[in-house]
Amino acid sequence: MKKVCVITGTRAEYGLLKPLIQKIDKDNDLELQLVATGMHLSPEFGLTYQEIEQDGFEITERNEMLLSSDTPNGITKSVGLGIIGFADIFTRTAPDLAVILGDRYEALAAATAAMIHRIPIAHIHGGELTLGAVDDAVRHSITKMSVLHFTSTEAYRKRVIQLGEEPGRVFNVGALGVENIKTQKLLDRKELAESICFNLDRPYVMVTFHPVTLENNTAGEQFENLLGVLDSMGEYQVIFTKANSDTDGRIINQKIDEYVSINRNSAAVFASLGMTRYLSALKHCEMVIGNSSSGIVEAPSFHIPTVNIGDRQKGRLKGKSVIDCGCTKREIESAVYAAQEMRRKNTLQNEKNPYEGRDTSGTILRVIKDCMKEGINIKKQFCDTG
Repeated sequence: MKKVCVITGTRAEYGLLKPLIQKIDKDNDLELQLVATGMHLSPEFGLTYQEIEQDGFEITERNEMLLSSDTPNGITKSVGLGIIGFADIFTRTAPDLAVILGDRYEALAAATAAMIHRIPIAHIHGGELTLGAVDDAVRHSITKMSVLHFTSTEAYRKRVIQLGEEPGRVFNVGALGVENIKTQKLLDRKELAESICFNLDRPYVMVTFHPVTLENNTAGEQFENLLGVLDSMGEYQVIFTKANSDTDGRIINQKIDEYVSINRNSAAVFASLGMTRYLSALKHCEMVIGNSSSGIVEAPSFHIPTVNIGDRQKGRLKGKSVIDCGCTKREIESAVYAAQEMRRKNTLQNEKNPYEGRDTSGTILRVIKDCMKEGINIKKQFCDTG
C-alpha cells in the first residue's frame, strides 16, 4: 500500500480537504496518514482537531508549531518550529506522497520539509493570485516545490505552467469547496439556528475579515470601518467567523468579541463553525462581507452576493456576484447597497461559479493513484513557455 500524507492546519482547509481524505481513507490501495498542525491544536482557535476526530478520522501525527503571537517575528518562528516538527514526522512516517492545499505558512513549513526529505508533493489550489497577502509568494513557492498540481480553474492551470511546471503534471479539477456544496446535506434555517444556539429570526449577513498581510498596521482601522457599516445595517443580524492566525489577526478578533458583547441579540461569533454549519450559514445568508476566499470561491454557488473589501484577494478570478470595494466606510456602504440591489432584483440566479468542476476529489484521487503506480520522478524539468 502506498502511504499518502495529508497535512491540514486550519478549519477551512480541512473542510475543503475532507472529501479527498474520505476517499483516500476508503481506498484499498492507499494508507492515509493525517497530520494536524497550526490552528487545529490551539485553544484560541477552537481546538479544531477535535472536529477531525469527530468525523471518524485517526490523526497520525500532531505538529505543535503555533506560537501565541501574531507578529512577523512570532509567525516566522512558528514556520521554523513547523519545519523542525515536520522533519521528525516525515522521518517517522516516510510517506510516499504529501498532499498540501493552499498558501498558508503551515503549508510552507510542510512543503519545505517534504521537499528536503525527497517526498513528492501534490499541491491543490496553485496558480492563484492574492496580491494583498504574503500568501501569494507562499503559494508560488509551494508550486515550485511540488510535482503534481491540481488547480481550480483553467486560468490557474496555465499560470502554474507559466511558472515552469510540466503541463502533463498540472490538472484543472475545479475547487473542492464547490464540490462540498453539491455533495453535502446542509442544514435548513431552523436546524442551523438550533445548532449554533442563535435565533435567526431576521435576515443575516456572514462576515469574515482577515488582515491584509502586505500592509502595515491597517487591520484595526479597516475593520473599524466595516463595523461602522454593520452598525447602520440594523435590518440584519451578523454571524462572524474569526480571523486566522495571521499577522495582526488578534486585533480583529478582539474587536469582534467586543462588538458581539455589546450586540448579543443581533450578532454571534464563532472560532469555527465546521464545514457543514459554515456552508449551511452561507446558504441562508443575505450576503457575505469581508475579504475571505470563501466569499469568492464558495459563495457564488449559492447565488448570493459578496462584498469583497480591500486588496487581500486582489488578482483572484471572480464571478459576477463579487463586488470589489475599498476599505473606507463610504466605499463599503456603496458595495453593500449594490449587493442589496442584486438580491432585490434576483440577478444572480443563473450566474455560474467559475470555480465549479466535476468530481473534483475523485479526479484528484485518480490522478494521484495513476502517477504513483507509474512512479513519480521528483527530478522536474523546467518548461519554458516563451
